[in-house]
Amino acid sequence: MNVYALSLFLHLVSVAVWIGGMFFALACLRPASSELSPQQRLPLWEAALSRFFTWVGVAIVLILLSGGQMMLAMGGAHARWPVHAMAGIGVVMMLVFGHIRFALFPRLQRAVQAQSWPDGAAAVNGIRRLVILNLILGVVVIGLAASLRG
Repeated sequence: MNVYALSLFLHLVSVAVWIGGMFFALACLRPASSELSPQQRLPLWEAALSRFFTWVGVAIVLILLSGGQMMLAMGGAHARWPVHAMAGIGVVMMLVFGHIRFALFPRLQRAVQAQSWPDGAAAVNGIRRLVILNLILGVVVIGLAASLRG
């Protein structure tokens, strides 16, 4: 397997982990957990997000490395505009994730530890809104990638 093919494989798997995880959280875990009491729901979210965020961190590193390698192979600064758009949107997504992980998630952790269920619910709601934004941005990036192949 050549370097470009390996980069593309790692890139796609990492994107699938990140985007797929966000879709699962919003479309499956959120509705299923809404039936639980806050005392059950919020620790579940804390545990699930803690594990997911570890995987997203790995995915982001792989996305940056593989995407950078592929962008260089496509001409670097001379790559087609969708490549630059994907890179720019990807950076925005990473910044949004950073805010979720390092600002909102610690609020959820503190609320669960203190059993402050209204504060925990507020943190989860803030996380949900930003995950929706990142999921939309991720779908746009997938559309841009598809435009390169067509």
